Amino acid sequence: MKLHRGLAEAVILALEDIFIKNRQADKVVEKVLKSNKKWGARDRAFIASNTYEMVRWWRMILYCDGFDVIGNHYNMWRLFGVWQVLKPIHFKLDTASELPGWSELADIDVTFVSDKYTEAMGIRKIAQSVPDWLDETGLKELGSVWDREIAAMNQEAPLVLRVNTLKTTVIDVRKIFGVEETELVDNVPDAVMLKKRQNVSLRDSFKMGYFEVQDAGSQLIAPFLDLRPGLSVIDACAGAGGKSLHIASLMENQGSVLALDVESRKLEELEFRAKRNGTDILRTRWISSDKTIKELTESADRLLLDVPCSGLGVLRRNPDTKWKLKPKFLESIRMVQWDILSKYCEMVKVGGKMVYATCSILPSESEDQVKRFIDAYGAEWKLIKEHRTAPYMDGFDGFYMALMEKY
Repeated sequence: MKLHRGLAEAVILALEDIFIKNRQADKVVEKVLKSNKKWGARDRAFIASNTYEMVRWWRMILYCDGFDVIGNHYNMWRLFGVWQVLKPIHFKLDTASELPGWSELADIDVTFVSDKYTEAMGIRKIAQSVPDWLDETGLKELGSVWDREIAAMNQEAPLVLRVNTLKTTVIDVRKIFGVEETELVDNVPDAVMLKKRQNVSLRDSFKMGYFEVQDAGSQLIAPFLDLRPGLSVIDACAGAGGKSLHIASLMENQGSVLALDVESRKLEELEFRAKRNGTDILRTRWISSDKTIKELTESADRLLLDVPCSGLGVLRRNPDTKWKLKPKFLESIRMVQWDILSKYCEMVKVGGKMVYATCSILPSESEDQVKRFIDAYGAEWKLIKEHRTAPYMDGFDGFYMALMEKY
């Protein structure tokens, strides 16, 4: 594809917002794509793909430009040009990109860049484009699996829908997109995978609540609660409520779902989504203090704790996380997870069940936290089962879930 200066400028603007202004990549790309209504689908695809690719392979790009220090000051034009040289090599494309004669790209040495790429492929943290500390942490916690895990995390994630069975069926949603343009997902009954990326939020069927965008791995969490119609369920870290909506759907709109969160803004979004989804049994409540949790003591038949985490299981979708995440945050979030698990469990009735879940690939945020909990509270709780998903194993995002029962 011929490089157009206007599109290159859009990518560079996005990168400046992400790396210099420290803004969230998906929000930045969304904003940039809305900035020019004259761009066609191909233009938008170029901007989005090149932005995400450069974020994903940022350290490798820097290395091939002659740097191995991730700082705050970059020559974005040069790095954009370096990526255009690297892209056909890295993705093994048939045709090489020819750099245009723009002054900003004039001093890029293609041979130097190519030679540096060969060097980079022999250094895992450069080849897979991760910070030193993350490479060390992944190797320490996952051992030899880390190589496969991080390589899979650098692949583009598929676009998966969760069909809202309160309003429609998997068969009908496949017809909306074209059966030949969709795929089913083994062992995830409400999932439909789209073969082509697209903005599904513009479709009337989305606005009518026929489906939500939700990774197949994430869709396994709500069923893990062992739900049935009529139960009282609390989703205590609900956020914008994708799993709360799934719970209500699985309960066939019978019973009660209480979505809690410390951020009231997210709960407002959930209330809107619940109306769109035709969910009548869902209500929200803001967690203003520990008092909110105490008031709900032994009120839930089922409790979902999809706790805050590093997000290292969803790097395919949020590649900027690996550049913004710091070791100190990882230490602090483990403490937050333990605080939530050890306090919020009191909301479960005797005989009730709880799922602890994370979107992290690290055992220290997942399996280790559950083991610690059972060691401390084994007189009242027992671990029934655990499950983990991972891109390198099943193609899903990296989720962990554990089902425990109170007795």
